Amino acid sequence: MNTSDSPARVLIVGAGHAGTDTAVALREFGFTGGITLVGGEQEVPYHRPPVSKAYLHEHDQPEVLKAPGWYEHHDVDLRLGDCVVEIDHSVRAARLEDGTTLGYDVLVLATGARARTLPHRLPATGCWTLRTYREAIAFRDVLRAGARMVVVGGGFIGLEVAAAARDYGCAVTVVEREARLLPRVASPVLSEAVTDYHRRAGVEILLGASVAEIVESADGSVRAVRLGDGTELACEAVVVGVGAEPRDELAQAIGAHCESGVVVDDAARTSVTGVYAVGDVTRRQVAGYNGRFRLESIANASEQARHAAAAIAAAHPPRPEVPWFWSDQSKLKIKIAGLVTGSTRLVVRGDPRSERFAVYHLDDQNRLVAVEAVNSAGDFMAGKKWLGARATPTLDRLSDTTVPLRELVPA
Repeated sequence: MNTSDSPARVLIVGAGHAGTDTAVALREFGFTGGITLVGGEQEVPYHRPPVSKAYLHEHDQPEVLKAPGWYEHHDVDLRLGDCVVEIDHSVRAARLEDGTTLGYDVLVLATGARARTLPHRLPATGCWTLRTYREAIAFRDVLRAGARMVVVGGGFIGLEVAAAARDYGCAVTVVEREARLLPRVASPVLSEAVTDYHRRAGVEILLGASVAEIVESADGSVRAVRLGDGTELACEAVVVGVGAEPRDELAQAIGAHCESGVVVDDAARTSVTGVYAVGDVTRRQVAGYNGRFRLESIANASEQARHAAAAIAAAHPPRPEVPWFWSDQSKLKIKIAGLVTGSTRLVVRGDPRSERFAVYHLDDQNRLVAVEAVNSAGDFMAGKKWLGARATPTLDRLSDTTVPLRELVPA
């Protein structure tokens, strides 16, 4: 990877959390050069997690990351409703969809990820991915008592939508091709508890089920989902929640090293001099874990933004943070600190049937690598603190909920 520059102009492509936080951090670190922030949506940069949560229930306006006046006050050229379609890094220039050319000294790619789709022809109306505020607002029209909905994919976003739909009184079926929900991101203990919770809430969950076809009505709308075994699930809406893939085409076009995501170092530098990448589009190493990871979280986006900004502004780099994630599914508040990869032993604290518990993950040397907390902020905060200190709590007392967490502090 490459050393930092002292640029006069920074172009940030993508105005989500990662891109916006990069602009904010650049000014916080004292960078006085020009900053241009380009975003494809019309809305002023806004909080994304509520798209599958709070925006489905309320909010007539998105929750903005910074007030509109902040950008002008801090001399950030915010260009909305346009996209970068081509980059000529040999002359450090980018062309927008409207034909405008923007020059730069340093480029920051914050292009995020797009929802994966199904390998089937989809009807013209009735299929949703819920990646933007406008999609969430439009989706509210679907959320009415008695409406029939199929959610394809038992990941966090799909389950958040399922929970919101049940709150509205919709009939919801979740179809997951794997043997359990959250198969790639959660322990079997958490998976089972989440499955039981949603089933008690009235969600039908079909595991080990594949989708063969989305059946279309004569008017071009969704009529049903046909499964691999021939079963038809009648519905008016299908939510596709089968993951996301990085928007790394621009990075590939300029020769940056990509592995299903733009590979970056600890300062968010790519393999191309003068080019950084931040957020969901990246793949990076995480201290204490083997391999490279693409972390889809606001925490990761903000952390990488600050590291990139520090490198660009030649400021002291921030301390690395413990990766963490969260999901709100009606009454379930799930928070995960660390990465479950490398976990070989679990310690459960609390009763998963009570909807308040935690799962501590240890590796083959009994070192703490992650904690999954359900409706238990104390366990999450303690686990995150221990992970940051590379410490492990007293294991022989960890499962005993009568022992306060403060008494489990490592020696």
